[in-house]
Amino acid sequence: MSRILLLNKPYGVLSQFTDARSPSPRPTLSGFVTVPGVYPAGRLDRDSEGLLVLTDDGALQARIADPRHKLPKTYLVQVEGAPTDADLALLRHGVTLNDGPTRPAQVQRIAPPALWERDPPVRFRKSVPDQWIEITIHEGRNRQVRRMTAHIGFPTLRLVRWQIGDWTLDGLAPGAWRDSALR
Repeated sequence: MSRILLLNKPYGVLSQFTDARSPSPRPTLSGFVTVPGVYPAGRLDRDSEGLLVLTDDGALQARIADPRHKLPKTYLVQVEGAPTDADLALLRHGVTLNDGPTRPAQVQRIAPPALWERDPPVRFRKSVPDQWIEITIHEGRNRQVRRMTAHIGFPTLRLVRWQIGDWTLDGLAPGAWRDSALR
């Protein structure tokens, strides 16, 4: 039976277990998960937070991370500015980034979610509004959601991955993890 862990990766933590190449080591998964033999299925940037799935099953790891399997990934995204329906429609149809067109995304404006405080807090500008959106993609390119929102003119201020397939972050505090059943 495969071992699957769901981790709420805090802001500023690398999605790997060591940072040996850095002259000044940064926080890694080893500060939160001490279970031997599990590895992240995909990545989550250091400046992003939220759900990271770890497993000891290489085939499952590939299935979760590989965009060919089109596993949906849902993010709660705070953007600078106030995107209109027309702005969000661009994401729903797919946008063309430097590395090619994206698949269409499901996206909607949402009320500010009840999330934990981030350390450090997001920098706000009094003269510029911000808006939360929920976006679901079926691929996972490097910094894709950030690049998509910037492409339509609304830079990402905070990005929290909430769900991967059927696995959710619900009930997990930053830095906490739990075992999950195979789905």
